[in-house]
Order: sequence, then C-alpha cells, then structure tokens
Amino acid sequence: MFGLPLGIVIETLVTILLATTIGYCVILNQRLKRLHADRGELKQMVADLVQATGLANTAIQELKHTAQEAETVLETRLGEAERFGVELANHVNAGQQIMDRLARITSAARGTQPFDDRLDEPNKVQSALQQLSMRPRIRGNAA
Repeated sequence: MFGLPLGIVIETLVTILLATTIGYCVILNQRLKRLHADRGELKQMVADLVQATGLANTAIQELKHTAQEAETVLETRLGEAERFGVELANHVNAGQQIMDRLARITSAARGTQPFDDRLDEPNKVQSALQQLSMRPRIRGNAA
C-alpha cells in the first residue's frame, strides 16, 4: 500500500476505533449521570405530587364533613323557623280575633253599627299567614 506494512495500518485503524469507542463511552457516561440525577428529581416530584394529592383529598373530606354539618344546622334552623312562623301566624290570628271582638264591643258600647263590612272579608295578613302555614316544606341535601 503506501509503503507501510499492513499490520501497522490495521493497528492504527483499531486504535482510532478504540479511541472513538472510549470517547463515545465518556459521552454516554455523562448522559447516564444526568439521567440518574433527573431520576432522583423525578422521584422527588412524584413524592411531592402524591403528598399534594393526599392533602387535597383530606381537604375534600373535611369540606364534605363541614357541608353535612352545615346542612344539619340549617335544617334544624329551618324547622325552628317554620314552627315559629306557624306560632306567629296563630298569635296574629288570635290578635286579629281579639281586635275584632274589641271593635264589636266598642261599637256596641257606643251604640253604633258594627265596625264595617271589612270584618267579613278575609284580612290580607290572615290570608298570607294561611298560605304560609299551607306551603310545602322544602329541604335541600348537600352533596
């Protein structure tokens, strides 16, 4: 060939291939180190994600519990309000009856005609209270 023995040419080629292989191994080693370091970071990110998911799940459970407690309290208060509403309607009705009697007594004592024909008409307050006592109960359920 070029005046060089064939053995030297082959050994030179093997040396070049070996140097190239060693260089490539060094590059691969650096990449593997970075991949390994990224693996640790990825593990940390997954652990943080699991922890955040657990905290969110706990918060959701507490929110559900709070909503159920609020529903119970609200239901109790609505029941009390309905009872007070009916009781108030009864008191207003009784008061209206007393006022009607007083009006009749007063007009009889004065010797005049009964109060008005308004006594026979249903009072707006009485009709509103009657509608209130007849309305259906409405209850909501929390999720």
